Amino acid sequence: MKDYWKNKWNERYSQEAFAYGQKPNEFLRQQLDLLSPGNILFPADGEGRNSVYAATLGWTVASFDISIEGKHKAERLASDHAVTVDYRVGELPDLAFQPGQFDVIALIYAHFPAEIKSQYHRMLGDLLRPGGTIIFEAFGKRHLEYRAQNPKVGGPRDLATLFSTEELEADFTGYEVLELAEVEVELSEGLFHNGKGSVVRFVGKKPK
Repeated sequence: MKDYWKNKWNERYSQEAFAYGQKPNEFLRQQLDLLSPGNILFPADGEGRNSVYAATLGWTVASFDISIEGKHKAERLASDHAVTVDYRVGELPDLAFQPGQFDVIALIYAHFPAEIKSQYHRMLGDLLRPGGTIIFEAFGKRHLEYRAQNPKVGGPRDLATLFSTEELEADFTGYEVLELAEVEVELSEGLFHNGKGSVVRFVGKKPK
């Protein structure tokens, strides 16, 4: 992955304030309420607001990101909540997670570069046990209209990095679809997600 991405996120996460706040994403919170704790993975975990929250609920939590500054913030947040997260820094192919290791994979605003995002989704699917659950929320293709009206809502500026429901169906083919839609939401997450946006939400179960 290009140094541009590492530099971008290290710069953002090196600030004192938490870029997206310390509270978990609301859609994630709702979905975890429906599940019994097990092993969960958070790709592109950033400063750890979501992984730390899951740990407070009793989940065994692993996460990863390319940003060492994100890991430092996540470790601080985990310490504040007296929980632990197995947070690894690097690119997914190099991180030694095991096939079928996780009961849940939570992709919350995991906007990987366009050229690898579908590959990463398939690799992550291999790490999910049969019958396991994908929880996904990220900005959709319609989001550019919202961002043009209000840059404070955040999100990628390029269409290719945004998601469509068709992409999710293709990346997680064969999954039982419990929820899949692009919807308008009102975000209030730290410094960089504020206002109305358009997100794709997907909840799917891997075939047994």
